[in-house]
Amino acid sequence: MSTPPIPPSGNAAANLGPPPRPRPATVPKAKALNCPKCGSAIELRTFANAVNVICQSCHSVLDSSDEKLKIIEEVKKRIVIDPLIPLGSRGKWRGHTYEVVGFQRRTINSDGVDYHWFEYLLYNPFAGYRYLTEYNGHWNDVTICHTLPTPAGTSGVKPQMSVGDRTYTHFQTASAATTFILGEFPWQVRMGDRARAMDYIEPPFILSSETTDEETTWSMGEYVNGADIRDAFKIKEDFPGPVGVYENQPNPFGDDPSHFWKRGWLFVALAMFLVIGVWVMALKANVYSEGHTYKQGETTEASFVTPEFELGGHISNVIVETDTDLADDWMYIHYSLINTETNTAYDFGREISYYSGHDSDGSWTEGSWKDKAVVPTIPPGKYYLRVEPEKDVNSVRVNYSIHVHRDIPTMWYFFVAAGLLLLPPIIVSMRSAAFEVQRWDESDYSSGSSSSDDDDSDSGKATTGGMVATGAAVAAAEVVFDILSDN
Repeated sequence: MSTPPIPPSGNAAANLGPPPRPRPATVPKAKALNCPKCGSAIELRTFANAVNVICQSCHSVLDSSDEKLKIIEEVKKRIVIDPLIPLGSRGKWRGHTYEVVGFQRRTINSDGVDYHWFEYLLYNPFAGYRYLTEYNGHWNDVTICHTLPTPAGTSGVKPQMSVGDRTYTHFQTASAATTFILGEFPWQVRMGDRARAMDYIEPPFILSSETTDEETTWSMGEYVNGADIRDAFKIKEDFPGPVGVYENQPNPFGDDPSHFWKRGWLFVALAMFLVIGVWVMALKANVYSEGHTYKQGETTEASFVTPEFELGGHISNVIVETDTDLADDWMYIHYSLINTETNTAYDFGREISYYSGHDSDGSWTEGSWKDKAVVPTIPPGKYYLRVEPEKDVNSVRVNYSIHVHRDIPTMWYFFVAAGLLLLPPIIVSMRSAAFEVQRWDESDYSSGSSSSDDDDSDSGKATTGGMVATGAAVAAAEVVFDILSDN
């Protein structure tokens, strides 16, 4: 079953009619009237600007230009919806004190399921009208677009429109119906009114058009925090939190996380310079090399000690390499690196084996005839090796050589450090990309959905969830994002 598109933000801003009359010097008081159907009191807050007013008691649509408020439409089935911002609420928004004068619910139907969003009409006698729209906890501040948008080519297969220096990309097209109305409106509004709505986005901004048989109206919106609206209009109850990813919701990880990559590569470059400096300063000295032969069971003593050798420089590593001519055989060597002055011994053992053969899959090998042991943090001084080889009693003689190196930098530290330094931008980029994937999964361009053509399209999807990411990766990404953001 397909789900409907995310409702447009700049939607019911259509048909505003002619410009308002010259503004008075002071704010006039609301005009009190009575509903001709139920007798309930009605206040006209926008005066001559109001075209229709809806009774809050019986929900009849009245003609406000008629002194007797002629009934235009009677609602057969009363629907009760309590706006999050009650009609008559006043608040300072965008530098002006606005009053909520109208409220309507817009609806998209997909496969017999209705999906709703809500629009609040704000009015200030000097600043005019603007709109607040809400869907699943996502809010937008919307105004009429007074500049006609112009086509700006395409982004892939998505058409684009421009207004000023901002270019918007088509997100979706849908057919929206008016399914509930309250208050007064500066255009002819009816239950069941339909419009073809098209949304173009450049998060956090949105450009929307609504087309009826009579005209096309454009509006521009910006994604805003619902808590800011609640505080502005002094609403005591908390608004529901946002659910899912909305079409023009800002990406919390940034649309372009390149600054994370710049920072990561900067640290990698610094690490590389550090490694180069360590490599240049290191001794990289070969302090001992000698060849030997061994066969288990021979009368000569297998164990021996090497001549004394000097380990210079600072505290650093010692690498002991063992090369053999093993073939389908193994040997074990116990090493003791002993300081001649302190008798401190560093013991370690190495098993070396090498086997090869052929089977139905071809030739194969296992193990190696070479071995390398790294003994870290050895102080400078004079040392010797005690060597104790072992082999199977029935094995053949083996030739082997021992090479001792001093202060050889190990490059794997750099690659581990580089991987850790690049982990934050990798995680942030993945999260950012996943956010954008989920955003566009709700558009006309998601997999399984078709773009709109000349006919109204009800296809699309409603946002159903947040980012899909779990476990340690999510926790790590959030921690990394917070750290890099703080810096």
